[in-house]
Amino acid sequence: MNERQIIQRLKRIATDPAARGLADDAALLDGLVITHDTIAEGVHFFPFDPPASVGWKLVAVNLSDLAAKGAGPHAALLSMTIGDSDWDEAFLDGVEAACESYGLKLIGGDTISLTRGAPRVLGMTAIGEAGERVPSRAGGRPGDVLWLVGTLGDSAAGLAQLSDDPEAVGPLVDQYRRPVPQLAAGQVLAREANAMMDVSDGLLLDLSRMCAASGCGAEVDLDALPLSPAFIAERGQDRNARLFAATGGDDYALLAALPAGIDPVSLSLPTRTRVAAIGLLAEGGAIALRDAGGPVKLPERQGYEHRA
Repeated sequence: MNERQIIQRLKRIATDPAARGLADDAALLDGLVITHDTIAEGVHFFPFDPPASVGWKLVAVNLSDLAAKGAGPHAALLSMTIGDSDWDEAFLDGVEAACESYGLKLIGGDTISLTRGAPRVLGMTAIGEAGERVPSRAGGRPGDVLWLVGTLGDSAAGLAQLSDDPEAVGPLVDQYRRPVPQLAAGQVLAREANAMMDVSDGLLLDLSRMCAASGCGAEVDLDALPLSPAFIAERGQDRNARLFAATGGDDYALLAALPAGIDPVSLSLPTRTRVAAIGLLAEGGAIALRDAGGPVKLPERQGYEHRA
């Protein structure tokens, strides 16, 4: 079964309104936003990645889900596989640093040991305080403008560099290992967004999930996708580079559908927040891509989807 099929099966169990029909990034229960993310060795991080960066990443990817709901970090539970004492200590250093940086209180969790050589699997449940509005993936309407907060492709490019050279360093590798959740921007945008989510599995795949939840299609301008100078220096900015950025994943940017009359630039976003209009929600259920050269065929692989 793939990820989509598993979620469809779980809907028979997750019938409480807090689950939001499993069509969202997080649950909403009694004024709390609750999310859980797991990262696995060989899937989300390399065995040779610095363990402190793995600890940081585990916290950051959970906080990104809270950011997409406009929630403030409150508390967390940690699930940890243990084995190598030095690795475990350094991993916890990274968890501690991220928790301190974002004011996240660790309140419990679980530990288990694995057989020697088994890949590490690490999980966290993050709990946030809901704001006045908690946008879901649903709620988007045809005509809403799609805004992206952050940049695309850096992490995927960093992953590619490390795949070629485990000793690679630089800003792309840093983004892959230590993503930064857009918490403050999420709290501002949540007050206005009809729909919002973070971009973790690839822009096109995550957008397709927003479209399915909202009952819309979308039009995306590839030329409008925000790319960092480091990405452009490494991969360029032609059509192939932009498709790579749109499908790579691990970005932890925010994707928000805002009514056409609202410009995020006029809102109280944090200084130096990068935000770009990348398209529109539209009637129907399909995603249409274009760039300066005209229509662009939707790639077969739109992002990363877990499969058995």
